[in-house]
Amino acid sequence: MRAVPAPKVWVTGLTVGAITAVTALAVQAEKGPHPTAAKARPSASAAGATPAPTKSPAPAVVPDDSGTGRRVVYSLGKKRVWLVDASDASRRTFAVWPGTVSPDPGTYAVSSRSMATTGSDGVQIENIIYFAAKSGVSVAFSNAVDGSSPPPAGDKQTGGIRMRAADGAALWKFGEAGTSVVVVK
Repeated sequence: MRAVPAPKVWVTGLTVGAITAVTALAVQAEKGPHPTAAKARPSASAAGATPAPTKSPAPAVVPDDSGTGRRVVYSLGKKRVWLVDASDASRRTFAVWPGTVSPDPGTYAVSSRSMATTGSDGVQIENIIYFAAKSGVSVAFSNAVDGSSPPPAGDKQTGGIRMRAADGAALWKFGEAGTSVVVVK
């Protein structure tokens, strides 16, 4: 009986290059867009999305003038949110995209929550956490279901403070009804 040789596998430089490129893209996709992606090549999705904001070094320190105890801190100037535990330690911080109506600095409480709805800008949103109202406009944290963050409509008053989906899910778990929300300049 004659031995049958094992099939030969030919791996070319092109195949190795393609596998390497796909692996690198998969790793980058898990990390999110590159910090310069918005500057280098803005693109819009079918929903008219704008590129994600560029990431700045995440400030680990919770703003001094934000109170004490378990709370959500929202900085108007930094366009950033902190989730702060009862020991005053920041458990998570992330950038946000505010709407056209911003709450005044002060202390609020999560008044209601909604799993999903359509935002006043027509975008499907989820993880909606209402905490304030100004000029008849409800102000709430949320994230777009499709991951987009369209620019606020210039002709509409919108109180949605948008964030990435992972941040919206974290805020949803943290921001139960009655949770303090401290808005700082």
